[in-house]
Amino acid sequence: MKIMRMNKLAKRIKIIAIFMSFYINSCVALDNPIMFVTQYPIAADFTTIGSTFGNHLSSMQSVGRGGDLYIRYTDGTLRNLTREAGYGNPGDQRAGAIAVRDPTVHWSGTKALFSMVIGAPIEQYNVTAYYWQMYEITGIGQGQTAVITKVANQAPDYNNITPIYGSDGNIIFTTDMPRTKNRFNYPQHDEYESSPTNTGLWKLNSVTGVSSLLQHSPSGSFTPFIGSGGRIIFTRWDHLQRDQQASPINNIDAFNYASENPGAAMINSVQEVFPEPRTEETALLFGTNMEGLRFNHFFPWELNQDGTAEETLNHVGRHELHDYFNRNINDDNNVIEFIASNSGRANTNEIENTLMIHEDPNQSGRFVAIEAPEFGTHSGGQIIAFSLPKGDLRPDLVTIDYITHVSTRDTNNTPPSEHIGFSRDPLILVDGTVIASHTSETRGNNNEGTRANPQARYDFRLKTYGTNVAGYQEPNSRLTNLGNVNITYFDPDVLVTYNGPLWELQATEVFLRDQPPMTTENIAQPEVDVFSEEGVDENLFKNFLKSHNLAVVVMRDVTTRDATDKQQPFNLNVAGSIPIHQTIGATGQVYDISHMQFLQGDQIRGSGFSNSQPDAGQRVLAQYLHDENATNSNIQFASAPQGSTEIYPDGSVSLFVPARRAMAWQSIALDETPIVRERYWITFQPGEIRACGGCHGVNNLDQAGQAPNIQKAQAFRALLQHWKQNLNTLIYADGFEGQ
Repeated sequence: MKIMRMNKLAKRIKIIAIFMSFYINSCVALDNPIMFVTQYPIAADFTTIGSTFGNHLSSMQSVGRGGDLYIRYTDGTLRNLTREAGYGNPGDQRAGAIAVRDPTVHWSGTKALFSMVIGAPIEQYNVTAYYWQMYEITGIGQGQTAVITKVANQAPDYNNITPIYGSDGNIIFTTDMPRTKNRFNYPQHDEYESSPTNTGLWKLNSVTGVSSLLQHSPSGSFTPFIGSGGRIIFTRWDHLQRDQQASPINNIDAFNYASENPGAAMINSVQEVFPEPRTEETALLFGTNMEGLRFNHFFPWELNQDGTAEETLNHVGRHELHDYFNRNINDDNNVIEFIASNSGRANTNEIENTLMIHEDPNQSGRFVAIEAPEFGTHSGGQIIAFSLPKGDLRPDLVTIDYITHVSTRDTNNTPPSEHIGFSRDPLILVDGTVIASHTSETRGNNNEGTRANPQARYDFRLKTYGTNVAGYQEPNSRLTNLGNVNITYFDPDVLVTYNGPLWELQATEVFLRDQPPMTTENIAQPEVDVFSEEGVDENLFKNFLKSHNLAVVVMRDVTTRDATDKQQPFNLNVAGSIPIHQTIGATGQVYDISHMQFLQGDQIRGSGFSNSQPDAGQRVLAQYLHDENATNSNIQFASAPQGSTEIYPDGSVSLFVPARRAMAWQSIALDETPIVRERYWITFQPGEIRACGGCHGVNNLDQAGQAPNIQKAQAFRALLQHWKQNLNTLIYADGFEGQ
């Protein structure tokens, strides 16, 4: 009897302790309210709501129902905004069930955008298509009435997520709507597992209903926001390598379509032309000097709000962030593998990925992000930070700060004492406090229950962080007192019953801040001078480009490369140039380059060739430039390889290219052997005139110790002359007439 009383007393003490802990944590002092979402904890971590990629899907297997949009005020009060506004269900999740994600607060601090999916199966085996849609909420202040309004004129049958306010009043977001806006191309498959992906960044004018593609991403773009300098900053998955689902060693019933058009012929071929074969494709590499290519990371990118000037954030690259990557050829001693410890670079803390990037409100151009593996942790990992302010011309000087210990980026069954668990959705508040969604789990994700009664191993909760004795940040206090929920839904084949906590994710601070400036294209001075000298009206020329969905690329000297990039040939000579034009970085072999060959991203790789009905959608493949408007506009060079233009005697290149489509390129020799390959897809906007100094843009000095090239390119001058003489009355098949 005495033992029973002691047990009851212990339980009461434990309950009181838990209550006091919740009370104390809910009263953590903060200067501003925090908006966040609760999310049903899907245990699987492949193309589900918590995954690094493919997290845009809205099926019951990808995102459960039952979460809500919350706000936590400075006094610790919690308010369920979606329930107040009449959305969502407790308990049984059928008609009217919701899931929410991606809250973004307006600069005024008075309203916010978010995405919500509505609906769940009303009975077992009921298969219905659901789509994330964008909403705006007002009345978020204490004592106000919450009102939720669906964003007008968005595409109703695609997943529209991560909405943010643009400085011009438009909404910028990601979606899985195909680049072509053609249902035949739905969904776009990523370049890794051929899984559905979003297609990049889009802009919606909710008044006119016009949705325009700002940036075409073959494997997906994630978590955009407008930085303090007005740039769109986002994470992009860069995986420009050949299809691992379709190769001589692994062909999973794949095939190529003849084109992107509905009804295109299915071709029993998996031919690819760019880039070089993967490392594993030894049969394709045999007898060549190629090492094979692996390329796979999540990097920070930037974009003007009009969609121009896409590049990695401040042109930061693998040489500044990665620990190691291989060379592309093996028969030139000048071309070497990259080893960070031997490079002499400023950054001593390597990273592979930058997920869920966010700007420090107290220091313009300082960013926090998550370094996490692709699988197994629901995007949880190590919190990192780095500074790349707008206008910084030396990305090679960037350094990475480890905010949590490096051990927190990896799963570990027997973790070191420094491994305090995984963090995601990091946020630095105006008062300098770090908060994030945290789980103390250190092992890889798992379902500790069953399909019918799931129990995710991870329990992400919003917490404040503080500095420990080693100088790293670690979680200390919860921000909420939310307890367990009871939820049931059909998935749709099985009745799922769950009792436990919801994840608390995607926190954002609610406060008044300055609206960032609108960022648009700024044509560089050398190109402005060429316009003037050739007597071409810049606006008329740009109108011609816009009317034909074209952009212009100007490469001032493709023989120049950044001094740190020794993983591809860098002793480059323009074949046949008189006088000789070359840039030499070391004694040894010199490579003649004659043409720059351009490639466009065509969504033509299908799967399910042997089926009577192949799988929906396609993967993007690089194909030689064949866009009709571009090829009809460009200067025609005799015997030029497909999709290519000549490199001029000064090393310059200029070409009309299709807009709103991922593009890449490579310099080639007279025998069409590729010499230097681009490693990233780049998208251009209609009317954009994009110039760069060389083939790998120079951060400080090129391979010969020279400053970045600012010459007035002969190739651009010739292109303008060609336009004046030949294109002012040319009518194209699309019905547009040149200006």
